Amino acid sequence: MSEVAMNELEIGVLGGLSVRRDDHALKLPASRKTRAMLAFLLLTGKPQHRERLCDLFWEGPDDPRGALRSAIWKLRRLLNDSEAERIVADREWVRFEPVAVKVDYSNLTERALRDEALNGQEFSETRAVLDQPLLAGLDLPDHAQYQAWLSAMREEAETLRGRLLPDLGARSGSPLDKPSQLHLARQQIGFAGAKDGTRIAWARIGAGPPLLKAANWLNHLELDWDSEVWSPLFQELARDHCLVRYDERGNGMSDWEVENLSFDAFVTDLESVVEQSRVERFPLLGISQGAAVAIEYAARNPDRVSHLILWGGYAAGWRVDEESAESKAEREALITLVANGWGRDDSSYRNLFSRALIPGATEAERVAFDEFQRKTVSPTNAARFLEIFADIDVRDRLSAIKCPTLVMHARGDQRVPVAKGAELASQISGAEFVTLPTDNHLLLGREHSSELFVAHVRQFLSNDPNNGAASG
Repeated sequence: MSEVAMNELEIGVLGGLSVRRDDHALKLPASRKTRAMLAFLLLTGKPQHRERLCDLFWEGPDDPRGALRSAIWKLRRLLNDSEAERIVADREWVRFEPVAVKVDYSNLTERALRDEALNGQEFSETRAVLDQPLLAGLDLPDHAQYQAWLSAMREEAETLRGRLLPDLGARSGSPLDKPSQLHLARQQIGFAGAKDGTRIAWARIGAGPPLLKAANWLNHLELDWDSEVWSPLFQELARDHCLVRYDERGNGMSDWEVENLSFDAFVTDLESVVEQSRVERFPLLGISQGAAVAIEYAARNPDRVSHLILWGGYAAGWRVDEESAESKAEREALITLVANGWGRDDSSYRNLFSRALIPGATEAERVAFDEFQRKTVSPTNAARFLEIFADIDVRDRLSAIKCPTLVMHARGDQRVPVAKGAELASQISGAEFVTLPTDNHLLLGREHSSELFVAHVRQFLSNDPNNGAASG
């Protein structure tokens, strides 16, 4: 790479937005909307009318023009200097002038247009850059027009990745690899006693600041490591965190014969695991219906949760929030089918779930997940779980969430539509909303969206260098 000129700027949009001069990072404006506007001006590459910018970022009853003027002033202070006016504005228009500026995304786009072949080192470096989510941390879920533009840009980044790294599978193998037996041997399993005496199996693995995962069904502390769904994801999260997870009561290695199988019990079980693990303050991850458990716990214990991360979640179950009587009847019938057919050698009943949870799986992956489901929960408890999930309702708890929150969802989710995730994010103050290019409700380790998920989590947590205070 050629030496950077004294007043030349390097701007990164892959990962979080960054601006560097002479290899030193410049402090960006604190306002997320101001940073988002800079990214919009930079990547659109054309003048934007002031009214358009107000509509995108400051539509509302307050003073949008005043907010825009303030944002322009902050960006001028950041980017303009005596030799280059990069933020140019008059009474009607605002534009970004790329004077003495290098942008990581633009550089890669130019390489793709030239159809350059990448050598081994270039391939690795380019993959490392493109594995980062575009403009991580700059989602504005309450601003639909901007969010639609951002989603389109992220899809464009996916296309760019495919053009520059067409042989990724052949050269790099599976995106998230399974853990070695040595890694698995470092998992420490214990049992926490719930308030009603139920034994809750929990485990920790990895080193670093803590990251707790709220339980969801179809988990098993040991069998997860053989799963194409859970194994790659958990290993990757444990690379730079002490990952604490547990099996829900009635599921996995926790007690199956339990009288009280309820949403409130799920939340108090999480409280028991937190106390047993002696973690004081931590990021909390909730997946699928585990997202509602994480929300309720965070609302009850705001002093314990530093960050909230939700994937494929929803605030209200289908009995509470389903619009169609026909759809309700189908779901009720499915519960009856599960109760009668879950444990059979014939996997057709379990396969109904596999196809909804991981529609992008191969036949072999679905067969393996069908068998995994049979081993993790009994037919009776599977039906009981579905009954409980149908009645979940934490909508009135969303306003109580005060910690930084990242809501992620699969764009083509067939089990929990992406609109449910957007609705969830819109009701949590300051929440970021990110969609990933997959149809799978549960991510497969081999798909690129698994890498994007982990990259978003790392970027989100890196915003606070003290995320998850050390355990007590």
